Amino acid sequence: MADALACAIGVDLGGTKIEAVVLDAVGHGLWRKRVATPQGDYRATLAAVAALIARAERDTGRRAARIGIGTPGSATASGLMRNANSTCLNGQPLQRDLEALLARPVRLANDANCLALSEATDGAGAGAELVFAVILGTGVGGGLVVRGEPIVGANSLAGEWGHNPLPWPDADDADAAACYCGKTGCIETWLSGPGLVRDHGRHGGEGLSALAIADLATRGDAACEASLGRYASRLARALAAVINVVDPDVIVLGGGLSQIDSLYAMVPALWERHVFSAGAAQPLHTRLAKSVHGDSSGVRGAAWLWGAPPHKR
Repeated sequence: MADALACAIGVDLGGTKIEAVVLDAVGHGLWRKRVATPQGDYRATLAAVAALIARAERDTGRRAARIGIGTPGSATASGLMRNANSTCLNGQPLQRDLEALLARPVRLANDANCLALSEATDGAGAGAELVFAVILGTGVGGGLVVRGEPIVGANSLAGEWGHNPLPWPDADDADAAACYCGKTGCIETWLSGPGLVRDHGRHGGEGLSALAIADLATRGDAACEASLGRYASRLARALAAVINVVDPDVIVLGGGLSQIDSLYAMVPALWERHVFSAGAAQPLHTRLAKSVHGDSSGVRGAAWLWGAPPHKR
């Protein structure tokens, strides 16, 4: 294990950026860089990943025997990608192509699973038995880690929380949007950054980014406060359904919208009414926490797909 971790390289292959990190044998970061993701071009994306890894090894003077890659979606039993909101990856043998290009083994995992692994190892969920991690960004996904091990599932679908319907809908949820997956009203269409922007506009708000809506809400803008309130209600309901199924010790939020600090008070105050048996006589013990490692948590988890340092398990 020590040899494998002498230099661990993780790559977060996102829809807008590709990030790579080099970790030493005890998990300290040695190098990190981001580049833009080529849009809609699979071959250019492969080349960008390979170039980033080559630069990491050149700059650090280390060569990693194994590479970990976090990516949206998952691979089928035949190795073809599916369910990625970076749709140029779908139907492609991403792991095989990267292994051929890099001439070494690659481990591939869903980006939310990588986030969960990182935060369960030495982040907001360190020491917890069961950690559910959520990415709230351009897309929405989830990952589950139990006793330090990511759960993948028989169909590689464990944690695909964003493509379930929004639970306990109310009158504000009537105008459900189509999702890229082919269904309508997925949690992702409500809780992604574009989902918050769409909802704000649907209620007459200005053309603002998701984080701008949240910022103006803290400054007392009534329209933005209402939009953030609807968002918090939807997030609380969606996470209550997770608590009812897997009962995690910690739910960790990652992605751009995890930076909205008010959610960490708003959401737990709302989710109890939807959790089975919750109430004054049976208070909930599940914590809602921001990812300790921020938007680099996923790439660190990718580096540890071959195994975290022993002292961090």
